[in-house]
Amino acid sequence: MIRLMSFRRVLMAASLFVVVDYATAHAQEQRSIYTPAPASNARAAAAKHGMVVAQEKIAAKVGADVMARGGNAVDAAVATGFAMAVTYPRAGNIGGGGFMVIHSADRQEDIAIDYRETAPAATTRDMFLGTDGQPDIAKSRDSALGIGVPGTVAGLALALEKYGSGKFTLSDMLQPAIALARDGFVLADDLADTLPDWRRRLSRWPKSLRMITRADGTALRPGDTLVQGDLATTLSAIAAQGPRGFYQGPVAEKLVDGIKAAGGIFTIDDLKNYQPVIRPPVRGHYRGYDIVSMPLPSSGGTVLVETLNILEGFPMGEMTQGAAPSLHLLIEAMKRAYADRARYLGDPAFVNAPIITLLSKDYAAKQRASIDLAHATPWTDALSAVPPREGSNTTHYSVVDAAGNAVSNTYTLNFPYGVGLVAEGTGVLLNNELDDFTAAPGASNAFGLVGFEANLPGPGKRPLSSMSPTIVLKDGNPVLVTGSPGGSRIISTVLQVIVNVLDYRLDVTSAVAAPRLHHQWLPDEVRIERGFSEETLTALKVMGHRVIEPMGQTSANSIAVIPDGLLGAPDPRTRGAEASGY
Repeated sequence: MIRLMSFRRVLMAASLFVVVDYATAHAQEQRSIYTPAPASNARAAAAKHGMVVAQEKIAAKVGADVMARGGNAVDAAVATGFAMAVTYPRAGNIGGGGFMVIHSADRQEDIAIDYRETAPAATTRDMFLGTDGQPDIAKSRDSALGIGVPGTVAGLALALEKYGSGKFTLSDMLQPAIALARDGFVLADDLADTLPDWRRRLSRWPKSLRMITRADGTALRPGDTLVQGDLATTLSAIAAQGPRGFYQGPVAEKLVDGIKAAGGIFTIDDLKNYQPVIRPPVRGHYRGYDIVSMPLPSSGGTVLVETLNILEGFPMGEMTQGAAPSLHLLIEAMKRAYADRARYLGDPAFVNAPIITLLSKDYAAKQRASIDLAHATPWTDALSAVPPREGSNTTHYSVVDAAGNAVSNTYTLNFPYGVGLVAEGTGVLLNNELDDFTAAPGASNAFGLVGFEANLPGPGKRPLSSMSPTIVLKDGNPVLVTGSPGGSRIISTVLQVIVNVLDYRLDVTSAVAAPRLHHQWLPDEVRIERGFSEETLTALKVMGHRVIEPMGQTSANSIAVIPDGLLGAPDPRTRGAEASGY
């Protein structure tokens, strides 16, 4: 663990790193950002029996159909996840990884499945440094060195095996995805909007470009049909052999050959040895509700619960939602929790993080006492004086079934379309997830998140994540299922949806649509979406907050359990998001 004095010594270096990296990340954001869709494009939907809310409508309908045929929420989540690997390739994937939180009504049990990517065995702690000893962002973001061992196939298969209804096989859940890849589907919505970005990511790997090229050599256009024959073959191998069809045999060999040819360090053993992990979820209690979220190596649940614990001591519900006083408290609580994220959190197999302390109400009370209600806290002061003692691109979908089972799933390739490499003969877009490691103490990743010793690269290590799939329970029953893509902005997005619902009593549609803001300790700035009044923004600036637009992409596809059924709220920020129920 980092001692307090050594931690402070790297703070100024951290601020320098973060200025450079955040500018680079913002440029990446600007390339991949799309014009937010009007609210009418993503309509809320009510259902009696089952609901899937996802960023891509074809996959959402696949999941809803599984429940209509007798499947449970986990069955639907697995089918949706594989379908999105075909229909939403900027983030849906079998070449990346993620996290799933499950509430099993039958077992009265909450489960977290960690299928995060792992670093290859040949990984070294300085692999993303240049010859000058400084972070070389091209190595982690734009080269095959940034590819982590994919976990999605193993993770979805484990979820189905352990927590599915038992009515369907893995092969059954893969058939819609196989058909979509083999027969094709029409390019539309968000996928059509991001075609230029997709082409840029793939252009460094000429053979990968064939995936989105017409027979005459020109680029696919909106309205064209995207056929992915190699991906259909890969998915068929998984359907026939289970995860072995991906992690061993011909598909694995093609993956390794493609990655090595591009300069990566993968081996067959790295794939063969990959294992997802079932973990106890992070649990918190907020105003009479239970918060169930993702544990390490995701920082999401820990930072979320710590922030809620800080806010619980303030009368948020008596304040005006979206006004400066309430936003100030959100910002100050975020700032402190994100500072602890940078300081302590990493892969639990390698780091003994002080989780019990960070989640305690007593620690939150100390954090709360340091908040000045009228002034912003400088980033250098957003750390407790005594350390606790104890050892973009992503997509999210939510699922609830008639029995009260719920799934919150977030998975990712990191950047839109990952590193842009498709291993020849597989159709699999590969991630650049190892950029989520800290290249050097005090350096930041593509989302400006600063990290230290706890999150340095290492063989077999899982990089720290911000993914925050979350289920809110009341008396043991789900009332809200939520999550979001957005890198470092994921946690703050989930936080604000929860506060909007529980404190301000907004319906889930309004809670998701309300403008959001974000503070992550470093850089010391408040990122905002459009929609806040000038009066509010001026008041925040007077308090000492540095307010900057834009915030960046998020999409909190959520479900609320209401007295007469389910209400699905697709985020209007994403064109093509849909709530599909029956």
